[in-house]
Amino acid sequence: MTDAPGFRLPIKLDATSNGEYEPIPLTPVQRHANRVAVVETAEAARRLNLPRRRYLASTCGAAATLLAFDQVLAAGSPAASTGRGGRYMVPREAAFEPQLAEATVGGNEFIFDVQLHHVVPGGAWRAKAPGWERALRHMPNAGCGESDALQCFSRERLLKDVFLDSDTSMAVLSHVPGLSDANPLTHEEALATKRVLDALDGTERLLLHARVHPAEPGALERMAEHAASVKLGAFKTYTQFDAGIEGSPGGWWLDDEKLGLPMIEQARKLGVRNICIHKGLLLSPRGTHFAGCRDIGAVAKRYPDMNFIVYHSGYLVQRPEGPFDPARAGGMSGIDDLVSALKDNGIGPNGNVYAELGSTWRIVMRNPEVAAHLLGKLLVHVGENNVLWGTDSIWYGSPQDQIQAFRAFQISKEFQERHGYPALTAELKRKVFGLNGARVYGLKPEALRPKLQRDRVGKVRAEYLPIADPSFETHGPKTRREFLALRRAAGVG
Repeated sequence: MTDAPGFRLPIKLDATSNGEYEPIPLTPVQRHANRVAVVETAEAARRLNLPRRRYLASTCGAAATLLAFDQVLAAGSPAASTGRGGRYMVPREAAFEPQLAEATVGGNEFIFDVQLHHVVPGGAWRAKAPGWERALRHMPNAGCGESDALQCFSRERLLKDVFLDSDTSMAVLSHVPGLSDANPLTHEEALATKRVLDALDGTERLLLHARVHPAEPGALERMAEHAASVKLGAFKTYTQFDAGIEGSPGGWWLDDEKLGLPMIEQARKLGVRNICIHKGLLLSPRGTHFAGCRDIGAVAKRYPDMNFIVYHSGYLVQRPEGPFDPARAGGMSGIDDLVSALKDNGIGPNGNVYAELGSTWRIVMRNPEVAAHLLGKLLVHVGENNVLWGTDSIWYGSPQDQIQAFRAFQISKEFQERHGYPALTAELKRKVFGLNGARVYGLKPEALRPKLQRDRVGKVRAEYLPIADPSFETHGPKTRREFLALRRAAGVG
């Protein structure tokens, strides 16, 4: 990155998608927020007599960017005249004072990211699914200085983006939808990534999901094989993906007697108590019906000893989030559909259903009012102990900007009083960042902290931080054309 026009800001407001929803163009107000941030960070760098690149990589640069965003986004919100539902609370002096910036956007929380992704550039999938390769290669953001553009989505990039350029402590490596023989990350390759990150003393940096598509032949047997290979954090599934079953409506329900229930029973038999389900973010026009959450409440009630982790929290980009309205609940109502599914089945807050924020927080970062409603509803109805941090990186590059934005974000007192939303205290944010996820995945953060500081990754990061060189790049599709190419390649379009 240079001081020339077009340089990247440390907090990324852009149209980048994870490939599971069509890129959302920025509004005029959001584009203006970026322009204001460019001007104000440049002025702050000059005032401190620092190269712009060095300033932007500092906590002051992140604080100044969020401060500019808040000035523009809050003023442009429909809620501005009635209390501004959400704010990035950044003191103006934080743009110039490192200690104040650190107190605002820095922190030492145990951050446990329960949704990461990467691909294997040299994997067999390149021959079996050439569409994936073509789609990934032709993304304009896939340059990243590598001769092979697919290296931008590699294990090595994931390690740098997540464990060096962000404050992430531990994570879960997840999967994309796709059949076993043509997936850009196989279970064996994910296991290899885990071995690279884990320490010799047995300390884990990375937990694994095992992908399961119950409609795929041999799915239950494959679940047993994966569970025998490593202690799994969870099974991950997509109810909007039907593996091309002839005559299928494009998906299935968790309480389906032929697909969903046998999968859950197999997980129980194998001793894996966590099932992660992609809900919301529409994967295919054929499977939109199955993006809803009505089955979440049903299986949570039927299996109280199992944990059901709703990836993306059921969020739909097509549904503007507001206060919970039971009259609007249904398969295309986003968070309200999840809340209604819990209420209809007597699943109270902090029960056995969890809401995960991957992509969801990243999308609503650009709209503080929507973000306040979304977080507020999840914390009230799913529970303050059951909202889990996830970022969907590597598609969005380093998750540090998502972390810094969440640290600075607050739900206004007006929204707290009007809608019963909780204040986003430091304690509550620590829960969301990692303590909630640690509990559901059986981790003990306080015992892990000293080990993580001493392990190989911790030592490398300590050496790297004084010379840190974050790219502020994003890697997912940014245009409708790129998005459709990726869908066709994945076989879900």
